[in-house]
Amino acid sequence: MHIEAAHTADYAELLSVWETSVRATHDFLAEEDILALRPLILDQYFDAVELHCVRDETGKILGFCGVADGNLEMLFIAPDSRGRGIGTALCRHAVDRLGVIRVDVNEQNPQALGFYEHFGFKVVGRSPLDGQGNPFPLLHLTLR
Repeated sequence: MHIEAAHTADYAELLSVWETSVRATHDFLAEEDILALRPLILDQYFDAVELHCVRDETGKILGFCGVADGNLEMLFIAPDSRGRGIGTALCRHAVDRLGVIRVDVNEQNPQALGFYEHFGFKVVGRSPLDGQGNPFPLLHLTLR
């Protein structure tokens, strides 16, 4: 599986992957929560991380990760590409090549928590609010 850097020209497609993935896995978010996050993702968060993606043979982005300062800030897989090892490959790439040792996971997303625990991350803390101050608790995980 080939992982490559994503660029500004990919932002619209990355946002589409983000949104379809969130809608498939973050059932605790209301429509207004997703709509409020969209511009933040596009206008702030993508520029704050190093983005890497997996594409299919036609160039379509199947999944991506974003890393900053040893944190896996985002990992999203297109719903129709889940279960194909893309998330594992991106997480392995983030750890082995980009120096990731930490990740935060929404407490209400047990699938993601299980994925990261299976990968070797351990819960080391909890925050009652998410990064936007909303009541979506975050679990803080680390490899060390």
